Amino acid sequence: MADLLELAVTCFIIYLLYKLVFNIIMPVSKAASQVKSKMNEFNQMHQQQMRQQQPVPPPSPKPSPKKASKEDDYIDFEEV
Repeated sequence: MADLLELAVTCFIIYLLYKLVFNIIMPVSKAASQVKSKMNEFNQMHQQQMRQQQPVPPPSPKPSPKKASKEDDYIDFEEV
């Protein structure tokens, strides 16, 4: 009789472990992997949009020829 009770308790514990694994742990791991794949997809879309929206750098201004003499740069000072 004690062996039958021990077998029943062991089977019940195995059943509880089975329920724990397949009703709690498996769905959580599945959801975590889905969230991870969605985040990767979102990051890829965001990076693609950022690449498309990057502004084209404006052309660099061409240096103007420098004046030969500094006399042209001089402005007379007048007292007020």
